[in-house]
Amino acid sequence: MAQLLKRIDSIVWGPGMLVFMIGTGLYLLVRMQFLPLRNLGYALRCVMGGEREAKEGGISPLSSLTTELAATIGTGNIVGVATAMILGGPGALLWMVLAAFAGLSTKFAESMLSVKYRIRGKNGKFMGGPMYTLQYGFPNRQIGKILGSLFAFFAVMASFGMGNMTQSNSIAVSFQETFGIREAKTGLILTILVILTILGGIRSISKITLYMVPVMALFYIGGALVVIIVHLDRIPEGLTEIVRLAFSKEAAAGGIGGAITASMQDAMRWGVSRGVFSNEAGLGAGGITAAAANTDSPVRQGYISMTGVFFDTIIICTLTGLVIAASGVLGVQESSGALMTGAALTIAAFSTVFGEMGGCFVSIGIALFAYATIIAWEYQGERAFEFLVKKPGYCMAYRFVYGLVTFIGAVCALEAVWDFSDIMNGLMAVPNLIGVLTLSGIVCREMKAADRKKRQLF
Repeated sequence: MAQLLKRIDSIVWGPGMLVFMIGTGLYLLVRMQFLPLRNLGYALRCVMGGEREAKEGGISPLSSLTTELAATIGTGNIVGVATAMILGGPGALLWMVLAAFAGLSTKFAESMLSVKYRIRGKNGKFMGGPMYTLQYGFPNRQIGKILGSLFAFFAVMASFGMGNMTQSNSIAVSFQETFGIREAKTGLILTILVILTILGGIRSISKITLYMVPVMALFYIGGALVVIIVHLDRIPEGLTEIVRLAFSKEAAAGGIGGAITASMQDAMRWGVSRGVFSNEAGLGAGGITAAAANTDSPVRQGYISMTGVFFDTIIICTLTGLVIAASGVLGVQESSGALMTGAALTIAAFSTVFGEMGGCFVSIGIALFAYATIIAWEYQGERAFEFLVKKPGYCMAYRFVYGLVTFIGAVCALEAVWDFSDIMNGLMAVPNLIGVLTLSGIVCREMKAADRKKRQLF
């Protein structure tokens, strides 16, 4: 089964998917006249001045962003970056960041459309996301409904994989390696905590993420900056090797890469896929949470959601990559002779400064990031599940199944879990990107109109 998943993963994330993901982002960026980049400062100001109080029928725009960030700032920022730099070489970090800049426009479009085409459920709450965008906004309603159903199905599967199993697995493995706690015990405790949290629905989840996300992000960023400052003299060499190996057409090794050999295609493949795993730009899942925001401006919410890519990948993933590159642990082999990777590699990087406390620091960071991701992704998966079954009453069953999957992920093999998650990510992106490209004219028209209005005011 592991070999089959790996084979399917290589097909799904082949050259075609890379071109589709990055190409869509670049096409939108050009068609939007680079407004996502030009208005990034405005978007950040919207976040800083965002409402914190929820209103009837939804959650505040800021809570929507922190819940989106909770779903994206997870093990991809710690384990995913380390894995990408081993499998794709140090150059994978550059492709991760470049893909993120293109992803700003994709994230804006999918979130803006999700707010525009959302509906109110029977309980008065907002319901939206790419599945509703495709069903109600796609020119051909029948095709749109089919694409929406496909997206919803893959989103449910992704919620179990990327949103849940990879996160619980990383927590369990890091706690086993750092504190000697058995995976099953960690999985059981984590499952109980997840079920207790998600029973309260989006209000309960958003209240936790509103305060948890800034605290955990500052905690991790602070530690990463300390490591970078200590190894500041190695940063120029690290940056040079990252850029060189990102565009190396043939297998290359040496420098900070040690024994690693990787080509430009490897760097692109792992940098883009792990970057998408981290920030989810192009997957569309973030639009489900964006649609829950109390806002009368789809464009403004699109800008707010877009900053998630900036915080998640351009800042946090870049810091993780620089920590690994500057600490000199990249390419180090374990006692078995295999290259050190995943959480172990990041722990080794932090340990060069913090000693034994480095393992504790990274393990706590993984636990905070991953737990936030698990509870935030439950909401996204539940909305997709409700779209498929059309009966809100079944959602409680989904929550309990989701909690049980948390335990399964904690005791599963890591490689199989990541391959399954990669496959679901790729499949979920296809109908979402088709919808975004088809409706890109509407996105650009409303975005430019809002920009003209903003310039008149300021």
